[in-house]
Amino acid sequence: MHVGSIIDGQELKGGNRTTQEVRNPYNGEVVGKIDYVTDGDLDRAIATAERVFHETMRHIPAYQRSAILRKAADLLEARTEEFARTLVVEAGKPIRDARGEVSRAVQVIRFASDEAKTLGGELVPMDAAVGGENRIGMVRHYPVGVVAAITPFNFPLNLVLHKLAPAFAAGNTVVLKPADKTPLSSIALARLFEEAGLPKGALNVVLGRGSKIGEPLVTDPRVAKVSFTGSVPIGLQIRKWAGLKKMTLELGSNSPNLIFDDADLDTAIAGLVRGAFAFSGQACISVQRIYVQSSVYNDFLIKYVKQVKQLHIGDPMLETTDIGPMISEDEAKRAETWVKEAELEGAAVMTGGRRNGTVMEPTVLANVKSNMKVVCQEVFAPIVSVIPFDTEEEAVRMANDSDFGLQAGVFTNNINRALRLADQLVTGGVWINEISTYRQDNHPYGGVKLSGIGKEGVKYAIQDMMESKFIGIKIL
Repeated sequence: MHVGSIIDGQELKGGNRTTQEVRNPYNGEVVGKIDYVTDGDLDRAIATAERVFHETMRHIPAYQRSAILRKAADLLEARTEEFARTLVVEAGKPIRDARGEVSRAVQVIRFASDEAKTLGGELVPMDAAVGGENRIGMVRHYPVGVVAAITPFNFPLNLVLHKLAPAFAAGNTVVLKPADKTPLSSIALARLFEEAGLPKGALNVVLGRGSKIGEPLVTDPRVAKVSFTGSVPIGLQIRKWAGLKKMTLELGSNSPNLIFDDADLDTAIAGLVRGAFAFSGQACISVQRIYVQSSVYNDFLIKYVKQVKQLHIGDPMLETTDIGPMISEDEAKRAETWVKEAELEGAAVMTGGRRNGTVMEPTVLANVKSNMKVVCQEVFAPIVSVIPFDTEEEAVRMANDSDFGLQAGVFTNNINRALRLADQLVTGGVWINEISTYRQDNHPYGGVKLSGIGKEGVKYAIQDMMESKFIGIKIL
């Protein structure tokens, strides 16, 4: 498969464009080739998105935008296996997880289809202020225009759609820059939207390295909104480039999960195994720090390690595989190095800790310290640290001792404690008796501190992709 960027409905390949191979992270096989955009291609993509927004997209009525999205969801659902296999070969995602991602992506589009028909406004009571008599006030919402969407490798379908579907529901156009390691699903998705009736040029996909495309895309004055999901350093750089543009940044985390002695340990353990090691821990809300009350710590650790050892490592195309590769050998080497550094500083490897090529074994660490990389930084790998605590106050302090604040999980059967912690944990979201990794695609999702700014979750992303205008009428 040899593909190029899609601009104004045309696929651009050949000429003086650089060709790059896309490789299967598990076995290194070449699964496709892509041609990167030139500077001229990128300028054309932005110009096309701006033109189509003004000429077409902003004038499409809500019911038609909704219908386009509904058809796109139906087409994607019918092609679940095709897209799932693409995710396996380009991202190394185990096939069962890949099917789950496609299913969620379908749901995201359907949420957006529903929301497209609800984008009204509100009346403002003008007579609430002295002198406001005989006046009517209203607020209406309008699409911002061109949205620059920059997406990561770890959910190359669903996280792309968390940007595309809300943008189209609102009436915007998009220039999408997918991760250079996982571009194939984005090209297939662009063709699917075209088949669903999205106007040509409403979605333009530009392929290339972020270091080459990022700055000119983000700084271009024709781009009204930037939505980025990725690392903290790049997110901070994008914020500097973007200036006063509307912006959503979904960045890193090192998610804490707090287990109290009154919790259902078996339920918690099953979720925390899944939440730490799904897709080799390569999710920003993956379980990374598990704080367990001292009275049940040993019991928890024994049971947890036992279940982790039962995970099956292997070819991600096999139905039985739980743990596949990381996205690259460099990332797997980094994860292995962090574990070795932690060991040298006194951490105990309870299971795992070894690497074979791009595959990192699911790893559980104990006796860790708060300043170790595996604890205080975002590990983004199948590595979890289990840490004891005595009191509720201590657990909250350790959980909040982080530069990040995306989502947290709390396991307790004490409703008063649950509500206290929901208030006290400094994160964008708190789950009670559920792992930090759980995300439903219609709830507001976004962090505080270095975890980012703005919210995703279809309804909330749409709000950030529109401008509000006040309209006042004086009755004569």
